[in-house]
Amino acid sequence: MTILEHLAELRDRLIKSCAALVITSLVAFFVLYNPALKLLTTSYCHLPAKYRFANAAGVARCQLLATSPLDPFGIRLRVSAVLGLALAMPIVAFQIWRFITPGLKRRERRYAIPFSLATTLLFVFGLGMAFFTLPKAIGFLVGIGGTNLLSLFTADEYLRFVFFMGLAFGITFEFPLVLVALSMAGVLSSRAMIKAWRPAVVIIIVVAAVITPSQDPISLFAMAIPMWVFYFATAGVARFLIEPGRARRQAQRDAEMLTSSKPPE
Repeated sequence: MTILEHLAELRDRLIKSCAALVITSLVAFFVLYNPALKLLTTSYCHLPAKYRFANAAGVARCQLLATSPLDPFGIRLRVSAVLGLALAMPIVAFQIWRFITPGLKRRERRYAIPFSLATTLLFVFGLGMAFFTLPKAIGFLVGIGGTNLLSLFTADEYLRFVFFMGLAFGITFEFPLVLVALSMAGVLSSRAMIKAWRPAVVIIIVVAAVITPSQDPISLFAMAIPMWVFYFATAGVARFLIEPGRARRQAQRDAEMLTSSKPPE
């Protein structure tokens, strides 16, 4: 294909991806918004009654505060856009896959699908860990200031915090794939990972402390402990799966070179 044909192909893939995003966002806006908002406010609803808004009778309600007439519509747009992006990701990933496949070697194509599946599963696992941690993290944060502080949660700030928390966990949990890729490229060995496990443990906990939006110890260790597990698990994968395969391929190449270098009899 010429450069113009590649650009035309990229344009078509982008148009299909944008169309999928528009459709899923509209579905989220009109159909899925209320269930999604209910799920996102689960952590807030599990807070003690003294931290939630109360009605005229003094009964705590599971509702967030909107401080502007435009807030409800803006929040619905943002939630729908984020949910639409999540729903459209398989289609977007497929379009990206279809665009780059012709340029991949056979061995690279074989690894592309497992990497794509692992990326999705790890991101979902990170989101699940974030939502599991949120009630305890928010409870810790609102209680750490003492009883003389009244915490009032606006919808905009609360949902922004929840989105950032989920995004931080989801992206961070892609950490083992980076290590696997470096190991497959021969840049990082299992011996080096095991040898450097003490600095790695310290670096992981520092990174978790910086990345977590809430900066609370519950979220910190909820992120750091799985990353420690991922680190040692990746070292095991490199030691028993990746490195033996690379050694066999290198031995085969050496044998082929030796055979080709022998003079004919």
